[in-house]
Amino acid sequence: MTADLQAPNHASYDIVIIGGAIMGSSTAWFLTEQKDFDGRVLVVERDPTYQNSSTMHTNSCMRQQFSNELNVRISQFAADFVKNLRSYMGGDERAPNLSIHNFGYMYLADNEGFANVLRENQKVQLAAGAATKLMTPDDIRRDYPFYNLDDIVLGSINLVDEGFWDGTAVFDCWRRQARERGVEYIRNEVVAMTKNPAGTRIESVTLKSGEVVSCGKVLNASGPRAARTSAMAGIDLPVEPRKRFTWVFSAEKPLDRDLPLTIDPSGVHVREYGGGTYQCGAHTAIDPAVDYDDFAMDHTLWEDHVWPILATRIPQFEAIKVQSEWAGHYAYNTFDQNAIMGPHTDVENFFFLNGFSGHGLQQSPAMGRGTAELLVHGEYRSLDLRPFDYERLVLDRPILEKAII
Repeated sequence: MTADLQAPNHASYDIVIIGGAIMGSSTAWFLTEQKDFDGRVLVVERDPTYQNSSTMHTNSCMRQQFSNELNVRISQFAADFVKNLRSYMGGDERAPNLSIHNFGYMYLADNEGFANVLRENQKVQLAAGAATKLMTPDDIRRDYPFYNLDDIVLGSINLVDEGFWDGTAVFDCWRRQARERGVEYIRNEVVAMTKNPAGTRIESVTLKSGEVVSCGKVLNASGPRAARTSAMAGIDLPVEPRKRFTWVFSAEKPLDRDLPLTIDPSGVHVREYGGGTYQCGAHTAIDPAVDYDDFAMDHTLWEDHVWPILATRIPQFEAIKVQSEWAGHYAYNTFDQNAIMGPHTDVENFFFLNGFSGHGLQQSPAMGRGTAELLVHGEYRSLDLRPFDYERLVLDRPILEKAII
């Protein structure tokens, strides 16, 4: 066997999950919650340190400000799950009591077209039970006097269940309990798949270490590498790695109150990080797919684009110092920037959990739960997630989500 790779304990599994980061581990844990399921589950993860995974590069925030009602309800379940983590984990005292740091998301519109989008989005959000409120420039100036609002016509914010949460803690709980309940995790990589003669099922997967593993069902939960995984099954998937840059900086004059996760009209976003520090994110104007292993920083982006925008929007950020920086990958769905779930239309036992385009962490509780239900029962039982099923790609029916960051 190749050095450092782990062989599976068995030659056959009911479910093989390719990718053990937040989506794969959420599904694995929720599978153990299905009372009617006692099957064998294998999670194949190429890098158990997860150091370059989207899970570890996330801003770890959640919001309810979406234009699609289902996306709102997905985040509402995430908020409930996080705030009641120990209860969901069966009273396990190792599960921390978590809360959400509700600084909210502040969308800033600099034209009436985008302002109207915010108004329409608010109607959807309020109907779903969110607490979104619209703010005039005077309203914003009153509550957040540090902004320069010369070009702003409207803002939108929600201070209930919207802000930072400890995604790593939830991720750790899922992995630990899933293992304890019998889910097998191995460090390895799926390098090939074999179909039945009719091409309608995956019969086995081949691991990098050489083992051939028979499988009842296969779940693609491989993040930005999702298209590569699907290609092994002869399936084209419109998901590609797009680079996203993050900076953590300190301010010479910290703000006197929490900074909402502010989405500037330029697309640059910045939020409270704690202790007089802030976290900022952006991407280049030309936003191509990148190599799966390309995590190089673009240092000119900060100097020439991001810092000037920050200093203009929040003048107190003219004197700031970068403390850390990194580049991560969005699993970017080029079709409609929303999740791709459910079974393939022809390869019936190949399932997707891909293409979250930057809002995967906050959707992981609902999506893992729904996928586990689908794998075991053949249907979504808690929240109907069928609008996100792969079939919409075949039918050319994109889900239009206007609130993509």
